[in-house]
Order: sequence, then structure tokens, then C-alpha cells
Amino acid sequence: MTRSMRWLVMGVLSLGACFSTSVAADGWHSAKSPTVPEADCYVVIPGAAVPPDASVTYRAIFDANQGAEAPDHLVPALNMAGSELNAFGVAGVPMKNAKFVVVFHGRTMDGILDDAHYRAKFGTANPNLAVIRKMKAIGVELYVCGQNLAAEKIDTATLTPDVSVAEDALIVLMAYQNRGYAMLSF
Repeated sequence: MTRSMRWLVMGVLSLGACFSTSVAADGWHSAKSPTVPEADCYVVIPGAAVPPDASVTYRAIFDANQGAEAPDHLVPALNMAGSELNAFGVAGVPMKNAKFVVVFHGRTMDGILDDAHYRAKFGTANPNLAVIRKMKAIGVELYVCGQNLAAEKIDTATLTPDVSVAEDALIVLMAYQNRGYAMLSF
């Protein structure tokens, strides 16, 4: 089975799991994605160590440096941030307790193109834009590396306006880590 076929099978299986509404025959609870439906779902694990805690403020910066597997897939960092927001949604953690930042650079630049430019390049709608809008509405901060934009000569007018241009992705990563944010790289 090719890598693309495995991703397709995994996507179909996880999509089916997201819409499941009861405990499966194997005893696992149903997977849910209440906050960012386009992202991976969350399964409650009864009695698990370190479950989400509604009284904790979670600070994370997602280093978005890996491009999507295919044009109709999410940038991995957006999927993972969305997945954690789904975990918090299922667990009752208030979204104000999710202090998330996503910084795009490298191979993720295509994922933040506006829909017209994405369609022109890939022949399909940009699947990242709805997720970016939802995350921004929740309070997630979204940045793109100005140094990458300059090096690649990418016109900022071709990008979604929901992402702010930062001076440099590495400076953003350092600044938020200095403020106590955990760095998660995808």
C-alpha cells in the first residue's frame, strides 16, 4: 500500500470515528471534534493519566514547518492545534484557557494562500482557510515569517488576511518560549 493510500485509509477511518456516537464494540469511546471539525478528533480515555484540566491555562506555540501531504489536506500544525482544541472542547476546557500560537514558515507557506491563489496553484480550494478562521475566532494567534516571504518573493496580498506577517519565525518562536509557551513542531 502506498503512503498516499495509507493516508486516505487513515483519513476515512478517522472521519468515520468522528461521527461515531457510542462506545464501539472494542470498548473505546466515540471520537469527537466539536471545536474544529476539520481537524483530528479526540477520544476520551477513562481513567487516563494527565487528562485535560479545565482549570489550567495551556500555552503552546505550534512551529508550522511541514507542508500538507496533499493540496486537499490540512497543514500538519493546523491539524494538531485543531486536534488539541477538540480535546479541550470535549473535556470542557474553556477556549480562553487555550493560549495557542501558530507560526508558518518553510513548506507551510502555500497553506496560507488566499483561496484564489491556492486554486490557481493547486486546482482545489484551500482546506486550511476555514480552520484558520475558526482558530482566529477562538483567539489563536497566527503569524507567517516575513523573512520567508521576502526570500521567496511572495506577495502578502496573496495570503489570507487572518495571518499576520512577523519579522522572523524564529524570533516569534523564541519570544513565545521565553513567555512560557511549549513549542510543538509539525
